[in-house]
Amino acid sequence: MGENIESLVRRNKVRLAELEEVLHYRFTNLRILQRALIHSSFAFENDVQGHDNERLEYLGDAVFDLIVGHLLMRSYPEMHEGELTRLRASMVNEHSFASLARRINLGSFLELGKGEDMNQGRQKPRILSCAWEAVAGAIFIDSDYAAVVEALERFFLLDLNTKKEEMFIADSKSRLQEDLQERFSEAPTYLLDEEDGPSHARVFTVSVCFHDDVIGRGTAGSKKEAEQRAAHDALTTKLWLQ
Repeated sequence: MGENIESLVRRNKVRLAELEEVLHYRFTNLRILQRALIHSSFAFENDVQGHDNERLEYLGDAVFDLIVGHLLMRSYPEMHEGELTRLRASMVNEHSFASLARRINLGSFLELGKGEDMNQGRQKPRILSCAWEAVAGAIFIDSDYAAVVEALERFFLLDLNTKKEEMFIADSKSRLQEDLQERFSEAPTYLLDEEDGPSHARVFTVSVCFHDDVIGRGTAGSKKEAEQRAAHDALTTKLWLQ
């Protein structure tokens, strides 16, 4: 006999309460939370089609765009639209969502089909990311936008400054070149100072130079990232303006 939402809620009542504690949100209707945890493979095997988490995932995707966009505007009032868009993209994506889902062990709460479960579905980034979005959609349906913000915004606050730093490092070469071109109509050059470590874990040290002066240095596991870090160092110290 196939499962239905009501029987799943009864069977999982204790586990659903555990997830509510982690989320700091108490559902008025536990069936909505349960639906957010039903993968399509389980729905197909147990004849509960139409009650998987895909529609809630769709809604949660839009909710997260708004939550994170609003959070970034409040946190970084000096940022222009392009920077805000890039920073949001670094936080609202499958990799980021899967990482957040792992923090709360969301995979252990999911209802998966037998085959998907045997194939390590509880650890798959796509499944975890979709479930995380579905949970956001479930809270929104059960309550309102303010409740979603209160419950889930704190998860993004943990990574906010790290993501900002990563974005600025990743943009550093282009920003340094733009600054130097604008001020001096010249571009910097990059020199590989050192390449060290075993073949499977190389470490590169790069200098960025302007007018024969070293204006920044960076070290990383790839030459490209070392150049970005050197440019970031130059933008931070601004030796080329002295």
